[in-house]
Parts: sequence; C-alpha cells; structure tokens
Amino acid sequence: MPALVVTFTFWFLLMKIINVIALFSLTIGLAACSSGGGGSKNGAAPAVKSSSAISSSSLAVASSSAALSSASVASSSASSNSVATLTSVALTKKMGAGWNLGNTLEAVGSETAWGNPKATQAFIDSVKAAGFDSIRIPMAWSKFSDADNFVIQEAWMQRVEEVVNYALNADLYVMINIHWDEGWMQPTNAKKEYVNNRLAIMWTQIANRFKNYDDRLLFAGTNEVMVDGDYGTPTAEYYTVQNSFNQTFVTTVRATGGNNATRFLVVQGFNTNIDHTVSFAKKMPTDSATDRLLMEVHYYDPFNFTLNKDSNITQWGKNATEPTKTETWANEAYVDTQFQKMKTNFVDKGVGVILGEFAAMARLSVAGHEAYRTYWNEIIAASAIKHGMVPMYWDAGATNDFGSGLFNRTTGAQVYPNIINVLVTPAQQQ
Repeated sequence: MPALVVTFTFWFLLMKIINVIALFSLTIGLAACSSGGGGSKNGAAPAVKSSSAISSSSLAVASSSAALSSASVASSSASSNSVATLTSVALTKKMGAGWNLGNTLEAVGSETAWGNPKATQAFIDSVKAAGFDSIRIPMAWSKFSDADNFVIQEAWMQRVEEVVNYALNADLYVMINIHWDEGWMQPTNAKKEYVNNRLAIMWTQIANRFKNYDDRLLFAGTNEVMVDGDYGTPTAEYYTVQNSFNQTFVTTVRATGGNNATRFLVVQGFNTNIDHTVSFAKKMPTDSATDRLLMEVHYYDPFNFTLNKDSNITQWGKNATEPTKTETWANEAYVDTQFQKMKTNFVDKGVGVILGEFAAMARLSVAGHEAYRTYWNEIIAASAIKHGMVPMYWDAGATNDFGSGLFNRTTGAQVYPNIINVLVTPAQQQ
C-alpha cells in the first residue's frame, strides 16, 4: 500500500506541473497571436492567421487536457472491442438506426439556448433503450472559442466530452461535427484560405482531445456547406472549395496521430444534397488510412410535406387520398431511386454512407396527418438500410405542432412510439 500511495502522489504532482506549464505557454502564445491585429471593420474577410501562428505552445492546454481526459476516461476506450480492421461499409452495418441530439450542443450561445434541456446520462440511456444504436451530436464551437485565434474554451471542451461519454456509456456509436456554427464555412474563393485555416486550427484541438478514444467515436468535418441563400446547383468554384474543406478536415485529423490515424471520418457532398454529392463529390479526399472514410447526405423531400409549415401538402405516399394535398413527385419510388444513387456511387465502391438527417414535422391540427408522417419515416428508414446507409433521424426536441421531436427530453419518455418503432425496426431486421 505505501508504494501505491507514493506512485499516485508522484503522478498527481506530475500532472499538476504539466498543467501549470501548459497554461503559462497558452498565455504567451495567445498574447503573441493577438498582437498581430484584429479583424476587418469594413465587412471584408478577417485577416487570415496561418495555423502555424497558433504555435504548439498555444494549444498546449488542449493537448495536455486531452492526455489527462483520455487517462481519466480510459474505460470508454478500453471497454469495447476494437473495430480497427473494419472498413467503412462494414461499420455502417454495425451502426444500426441513428438519432440526432438536435438543437442542443449546436445551439448558439448555450446548450439550452434553443429550448431544450441539457443532455443527461439518463436521457441518452432512454434513446438507446428505444432501439437506436448510434447518435449524431451536432456541435457549435465558435461561441465557445477565442474569436481571433479559435482556441476552444476548456469548459466547453469538457462539456462536449461529458456528453460524448454519456453516449459511449450507453453503448452507442457517436458522431460529432462542426455544425452550422453561425455559417462561417462559405465555399467561395474569397473565403477559401480563411475557412481552411480555421478548420485546421479547430479540428486540431477537437481531434487531440479525443485522440485516444476508440472507433465508436466518429468525426464529421462540416455540415450542409453552401453559399448563404443559394440553393441552386453549385458552381465549379463552390463545389471545388467545399471539397477542399473535406480534404483539410481529413488531413488535419490524421496529423494528430493516436487513434485518429485510422479513425472513421465523415465528409459531405455539397449541401448534403444527394444529386450534388453524386455529381461533384465522387472523388473522396486523399487519406493516409485505407477504407476509413464515409460520405454523408441528408434527405427532406418533398420539402412541402416535411418542413414547410405554410404548405397544404399534408399527405404522402401510396395511401394518399386527396391529390390537392399530395406532391406529384418524391414518392416511394423516388426515395429508392435517390438512395440507389448513393449505393452505386459510394457503397458499392467501398465508401460507407451516413444519412445524417431526415425528418417530417408533426402537424397536430391536421386530421390523419400522423399516419402519413409515420409512413414517410418508415419508408426512408427502410430504404436507407436496404441501400446500405445509416439512417439518422433529425430530432430537434420539440414534440408539438411542426416539431420533429420523438422524446420528452426531460423524462426520456417516448412521445411518438410508433415513429420510433418504424425507425429502428429495419436496422434490427437486417
């Protein structure tokens, strides 16, 4: 026993010394970086600070904290069987049905800013108990980082890690990203250098924090990148720049080493649109690891049924009875056609596919609508599984009119058990 006490005391003191050195280094590094000038005041893009300007000492806190946190949560890394030999396509078979912790950690300002309570272990356990095997946790980082140098606050990093650990403790596969984050990822030549530099700085910190976590944790680089307000077919400039974001993400994460050298990474097609992805993202980023990349797309067709609360389109599919309340496109056959495109261009070529978002809003005031909504979700989930994709339902929390929430976020109770059932059953039966 005395020997163990001495050993523990030695390591405790060593960790304290490392933290003191790291904090001192960060202070010096940030002072040096911030002395280089602020952003433009005339609306132009902020002056680009090379990622090399954020010296290794500036990120020392992130690195030392990652080492400490990895040691303290070793059980989350060591408790599961390694999947290091899996391909990305094989991984998707294990991920089953997925669910989004939407409008929570990506809420700008605070975790509860968009109306949802803080995530808890008990609630995440309820999601797992409902039959989901994977979880996507959208993330905002910019409101919790230095505006000039993009160094992420330690308190926010700790909270993100806490929620990730909730999901891992529940035996879920976990995917985290940089979500909308106030829309700074504009895919234009004018912003290209700035965005790629910022991506590299931020993903270096995130990746280092989680570098010792096992392969149940996936990183997704971006979310729905597009030029603000332009939902049309992207120009060559737009999709070329967006593809460069994917490459920067992959290269940056791999450079951090540890388990990140082979971690599964998720990239996106332009605006996560299936047709744009098939047309403009066929060439995956160059990767030092083999068969460890996945492609992510989203699906919300037809928009008037799924998301447009001002639309009178309240029926969908073969059981629709009123033509004036039904779109003439985006039916069951269309879903299969779209998802087959992803299978042909990615799954069949060895690239796993994540259907990272899909949902249809509730219309509680429309008689009979819930049956159509349930059926739409059933078809999307089943077709995704049939075509080798991981269906991850978009739950934004609210369960009232026009909401997409499935659970009571406070109690974990299932508000829409029929929808949950049709979402998880196809994956359980594959």
